[in-house]
Formats: sequence, C-alpha cells, structure tokens
Amino acid sequence: MHSSATDRFPTVVAATVAALTASTLLSAPTAWAEAPEPQPGTVEILKKDPEGALLAGAEFSLLDTLNGTKALTGKTNADGILRLEGVTPGVWRLKETATGSPIHDLASDQDVIVTPGQSAKLTIIDHFKDADLTVTKTDKSSGKPLAGAVINITPASGDGKPVTLITGKDGTATAKLPVAARAGTVYTATETKAPDGYQLDSTPAKITAKPGASATAAFTNTKKEQPTQPPTTPMPTPTTPTTPPATPSGKPTPSTPATSQPPTSSAAPTPEQTTSSTSSPAPTGSLAQTGADATGWLLAGAGVLLAAGGGALFAVRRRRNKSEDDQPTG
Repeated sequence: MHSSATDRFPTVVAATVAALTASTLLSAPTAWAEAPEPQPGTVEILKKDPEGALLAGAEFSLLDTLNGTKALTGKTNADGILRLEGVTPGVWRLKETATGSPIHDLASDQDVIVTPGQSAKLTIIDHFKDADLTVTKTDKSSGKPLAGAVINITPASGDGKPVTLITGKDGTATAKLPVAARAGTVYTATETKAPDGYQLDSTPAKITAKPGASATAAFTNTKKEQPTQPPTTPMPTPTTPTTPPATPSGKPTPSTPATSQPPTSSAAPTPEQTTSSTSSPAPTGSLAQTGADATGWLLAGAGVLLAAGGGALFAVRRRRNKSEDDQPTG
C-alpha cells in the first residue's frame, strides 16, 4: 500500500526543522570564536608626599571590587613609580598597604577604571603623620599635678583649627597635632583658665610638632595669696588716765590756784580785800576745755569760787560789826 503526498508532509517538515537546528548549533561556536577579546590595560602610580618628595617602597594592591580578591600587587621604585600591567578592563579598587616611610600615613583607598589598551595614571599623596602632644600642669612650688587648667593650642601660621585641652586629675592632657612639613609645624600654647586657687599664666609657649614624633609642653602655676585673717583676741577696755592731759603746744600751762584761808577776826580787811569782796575774780590762764580733758579745770575753778565767796561774806560781816561799834551809846 502506497502512502499519499499528504501523508508524507509531516515527516518532511520535521526533517527540515531538525536539519536547520543542527546547522545553527554547528555554526554558533564559530561566530563566538570570531569576536575579538578586549585588550588589557595598565595602572601607573606616582607616589609623593605633601612637599613633593618622591617616595620609594610604597606597596599597593589591586582588588576586585566584587569580592575583594587581590589581583595584582607591587612596590614603587626609586622614582616613586609603580606600573601594574595586564589589567583586565573594568573597575578595580586600589589599596595602599605600606608607605615605606616612618613619617608618612597610608593614603585612602580609591576606585580605578581601566579601559582596554589604555593606561590609568594616578598620583598618590602620603600625608605626614600627626605628632603626639602631651601637656603637663603642676604646682610651681611643690610639683603637685593640677587639674582643670584650660590650654588652647593654635598653629603659629594661622592655618588650621585650634585645639582646646583640659588637664585631668594627673595634670596631663593629650592631643594629635597635624603636621604639614617634614621639619615640623609650629604651634602656640596659651593658658586661658587656671586651676582653682591659682594665678593665671597667660604667657604663650612655643611647640614644634614633627611628623610621627612625640611633643611635650610643661606649664606651672603659682598659688593665689590668701587674705590676712583679723586677730581673734579681744581688745583691752580703755581706762581713764590718772595723770592730767598734756597742754597743747603754744599755750601756757595754767597753775592750780591755792585755796585762800579766811582772815582771822582780829585782822582788819585791806582795801584790796574789800574790793575783791564786791566783784568776781578775773579768770586767769586759758579758756576752759570741754569733755574728759576739762575735769581738772572745772574742779580748780570751783575751788576758786568757793574761796572768793567765803572771803566776801567775811568782809561784809566785819564791816557791819565795825559800824555798830562806832555808833555812840545812849
């Protein structure tokens, strides 16, 4: 029994598709093999410090940015140059692992883009290491550590930020000072607040901070003078002097008049006595004084008045008696 053309059509189609698929699969590897591979690139590094000096012996690694694996490594030569060749095009991470210098710090990591057949040139600057500053504060007399002193550290050139330090219980304070030159950077230290009970010493001090080195600055303070305490013993009570006060200079010293004795009955009064009996005696010496110094003068004046009064009374009685005796009797 013979089959018709219609019956043979599915078989022919299937055979044709199979032949085309086989032909495509056989020709695909040939097309892929004909595509050219990208040419590798190069990474060239120039190593310097802030002053422009070339640095030899610095170590670098080129890392895969996806997994961090190390692809290439190398060191800079005497001219400060390192060439990493045969680098596959793409993005890589460049990492410095050693500076080769005791006074320089490591540079920060950075990404590098490598293009086919091209050289990526980079200049890496290694900054100078900071200086380690230690400030000490002590008592000038005893050497005892002093806490609470405030000290400002400022660059002498005016460039950069100032640093403020406060001494602790051990009398010290520390700080990192940036250094911009191989020979060092000059700073000025000034005390702005003294410890409690001490005098402020605002005299500035000079500090030279060298890269990677230690720097020290010592300061002393003098205690403030304490106020004198008043005496605690009671003062003696003043007493009245027993001796008469001294007479002021330039005035005569009055003498105390003696108390007059009354005349006897047999003696006749003299004219002078009669005159004195009718008038008050004239004061002699200086004017009377007031206060405690006038006590002696008042007593002396009272005595004189009593004596004069007694003499006047006696004279009047004598005159009256004499008048009665002179009258004729009846």
